[in-house]
Amino acid sequence: MTGTKRSNIKIGSAVLVVQKQDQRTGKLTEGIVKRILTNSAEHHHGIKVMLESGIVGRVKEVK
Repeated sequence: MTGTKRSNIKIGSAVLVVQKQDQRTGKLTEGIVKRILTNSAEHHHGIKVMLESGIVGRVKEVK
């Protein structure tokens, strides 16, 4: 499932995110959603979330 729709993402979901510094390389980081930071229903680059580890990034894939 893609991470462009807020309705696909729930707190506690396992996701793959791309961090700001990794956008050029496309390196993905796996984690569990702690907070959803994007207020809009959709975002073309992915919904911004904070993982339980404190990492902030845009969701590329919901597991």
